[in-house]
This record gives sequence, C-alpha cells and structure tokens, in this order.
Amino acid sequence: MDTGSDGPRVERSAGGVVLRETDGALHVLVIRDPYRNWGLPKGHLEAGESLSEAALREVLEETGLDQVVLGEELSTIDWYFRLDGVLIHKFCTFFLMRSPGGDAAPETDEGITACVWIPLDEVDERITYDNARSVVVEAREALRSGSLALPG
Repeated sequence: MDTGSDGPRVERSAGGVVLRETDGALHVLVIRDPYRNWGLPKGHLEAGESLSEAALREVLEETGLDQVVLGEELSTIDWYFRLDGVLIHKFCTFFLMRSPGGDAAPETDEGITACVWIPLDEVDERITYDNARSVVVEAREALRSGSLALPG
C-alpha cells in the first residue's frame, strides 16, 4: 500500500451510509468515534478483502448490526494525516446500505462511544466531518432523484 519513500503512505478503508425507515422517514446511522466526532462507520481493509466486504465487516464491528443489505457504491473520499511522523493519504469508499432490523450498539473496543439514527433530512447538522457529510448529501440527493434505490 505504500507509494514509496518519496510520497505519503496510501491506505484504503471502506464504510457505509446505513439507512433505515422509521416512522415513515429514512434515518442514517451515525457513530461517535474515538475523537468524539460524529461520522459514518468505516475502517481499514484487511488482507484479501474487497471494498464491499470491508464495508460490511466494519459496519458490523463498529455498530453490532448484523442485518445489513449492501447497495451501490457511493463516493470515495480522501484526506491526509500524520501517524507517528508518517504522512498518510487515506482513501475511504462508502456504500449505500439498508438495515431492516436489529439494534445498533457502539463497539467500545473499536473506540466507538455512541450509535444513533438521525433523520436523513437532519443528518447534515450532526456529522462532524465535511467529506463524510458530502457522501450523505450525495446519497440523499440520488435517492430523491430516483437515480439511486435503497438496497434489497
């Protein structure tokens, strides 16, 4: 995954925009991460894992939801950060997902401290990260226009 000593180390992650219909309205599952910011469930790819496999695994690991239907690939976002003095360029691909049931619970061993369902029309106000917020906005607009359908 490393691009070499001349550039940043490249890492890949995947996650989900998990939707559920409650009281006639779509809600998005958001998590509070170890930095106390609100975002979407996501995480690193493991060896030999596809993006979609990683996205489903990470949603399960971070939220406990085991009833999740995978939908279409959404956007890939990217950002830079430093870890132990190493510059890392992270790419994270999100998938649309639907959760027909089950209770979401934060996986404290993963550093997740809360899982909450927020109405799709209000989720922009909760998500801390601009790039993750843009993925949710893209999904909402595509669902409304009919160019994207809820999975399963």
